[in-house]
Amino acid sequence: MDIQFVLMLILFVAALGYVARMVYRSIHTKSGACNTGCGKCAANFDNIPSPKK
Repeated sequence: MDIQFVLMLILFVAALGYVARMVYRSIHTKSGACNTGCGKCAANFDNIPSPKK
């Protein structure tokens, strides 16, 4: 095998793994509050006063 082909194959497999990891993390979240997986839903906003209208 050519070294260039091997390097491209390694790069392709790494990119495929990265995309698969992103899809997996977007589907399986740690908290059941929302489906984005960003962790914003765990923030505590109790100490912030609400604006009065």
